[in-house]
Amino acid sequence: MTSPTRLMVASTNPVKIRAALGGFQHMWPDRAFTAEGLSIPSGVSDQPMSDVETLRGAAQRAAGARTAQPEAGYWIGIEGGCAESAGGLETFAWVVVLGREASGRSRTGTFLLPEEVAELVRGGMELGHADDTVFGRSNSKQEDGSVGLMTGGVIDRAAYYEHAVVLALIPFRQPQLRFPAASF
Repeated sequence: MTSPTRLMVASTNPVKIRAALGGFQHMWPDRAFTAEGLSIPSGVSDQPMSDVETLRGAAQRAAGARTAQPEAGYWIGIEGGCAESAGGLETFAWVVVLGREASGRSRTGTFLLPEEVAELVRGGMELGHADDTVFGRSNSKQEDGSVGLMTGGVIDRAAYYEHAVVLALIPFRQPQLRFPAASF
């Protein structure tokens, strides 16, 4: 019997660890995985405010996890961010997965933030703290997150990230195909 493949998630947030593990389990239900969290700085703002900055944060987290735990099988960085659009302030997350032979990346869906939250974020507050302020919560980013608060729990933060983890695994699932090289 082979031992489980070890996933290193570049965060100690249990939501991100659960999402990474769930994504791998969905993609390869016949394989065993374990997921561990590791505190790795993103190297970007506490609240990234562009698509590029958010992707860079996810990539730097994954690379930092690989450096810290080189014996793992995969290294996963998940970074949430915001960006202005024609409609207002949107939020999303990037997922970067590094493996020994390949890498993959994907972005979650986006949704508009209400102005009550957006104004606080534009003023320099991290999204999780802004959500807690507006909704009277504490540490919601380690539970249902902004997406859970906004959807009334229809989509929680782990499910929101999990789909992007699955999509970031496409290059690993389809190794016979050529994917663009990562340029972060």
